[in-house]
Amino acid sequence: MAVSSGKIVKVMEAFAPAALALERDPIGLQMGSPEQEIHTVLVSLELNETVLEEAVQSQAQMILVHHTPLFVPVKNLREDKMPGRMLARMLRHRMCLYCAHTNLDVVMGGVNDTLAGRLGLEEVQILCVTYREKLTKLVVYVPWEHVEAVRRAMAEAGAGWIGDYSDCAFMVEGYGFFRPGKGTRPYIGQEEQLEKVREARIETVMPEAKAPQVVNAMMEAHPYEEVAYDLYSLNNQGKKSGMGRIGVLPEPMAYKDFASLAARQLSVRGLRCTGDPDAKVRRVALCGGSGAFLIEEAKNHGADVFLTADVKHHEAQDALDAGLFVIDAGHFSTEQPVVEITAKHIREALPELQVIESKINTDPFWYVKE
Repeated sequence: MAVSSGKIVKVMEAFAPAALALERDPIGLQMGSPEQEIHTVLVSLELNETVLEEAVQSQAQMILVHHTPLFVPVKNLREDKMPGRMLARMLRHRMCLYCAHTNLDVVMGGVNDTLAGRLGLEEVQILCVTYREKLTKLVVYVPWEHVEAVRRAMAEAGAGWIGDYSDCAFMVEGYGFFRPGKGTRPYIGQEEQLEKVREARIETVMPEAKAPQVVNAMMEAHPYEEVAYDLYSLNNQGKKSGMGRIGVLPEPMAYKDFASLAARQLSVRGLRCTGDPDAKVRRVALCGGSGAFLIEEAKNHGADVFLTADVKHHEAQDALDAGLFVIDAGHFSTEQPVVEITAKHIREALPELQVIESKINTDPFWYVKE
């Protein structure tokens, strides 16, 4: 059964909201139409001609990637050069392209939490906060007999979450006064007669982004022709997201044993490591992909070792001088595990859709053993 491209986008952006992406990061639906019918979607870390051939052979109408080929603006679509040749072929096959990049890095359950899980870390926390959710409070006045219906509608639409507690709301009883004008159709009362009605004031909080859908749900459940309600922007901050993670191993272990563990868990063909292989480590910081910019954060958080990718010589030397060991596990290997998680999320949300995980290893490097 087919679903629209837009429906897949909604599922992905419920998982990794676009608002979490870093500034100027090109994410979202980059080719195709939200109305296009999709029977099969291919999920890959990135897109190259081999992955595209895999998508064509799988008869996929959509490719979902972490690394977009459109990160740098395309100035032409010449078929004798990349990425024009690849994009032109996608256009001929009417394929959609969707990218979840830094939003998938920072979201809870995304790239970095997946990596932390592979390494067996406990007490995992965000290494560098990049986003704090803005909150809104909704206050609405409801006739007494409709309190539960309106409260439930708002909760089901996404309101009332405080940490891990759901259905949070506050209610106080009082009386509402109003005089219906000529031509109105009041649920309670008569035209041009002052009414006094037993009502409840219900207060609940929600992420700012969910306010429109919560208000719509409240209005649908509310019996009044004209609903009295207020929306307040709060200084309170909701859930936080960010780059990198830091956690602890269940027990201290030799650094060389942790490096071996990382290599096994990430199916890495080669690791670059700094520091004493016999030293004991327990507190581990990490960042999937190019994370050397977080070396200072890792040190400030008391990490013994920082696992990431694309570390330059002087960055590794500076970290070592500061007492922080660094493991460069490669860009591909530190981010590839999220492909399985992303595909699983889409399958669970859209069981009617065929979701394929790419079998192509897009790591551009090969390794020589002594």
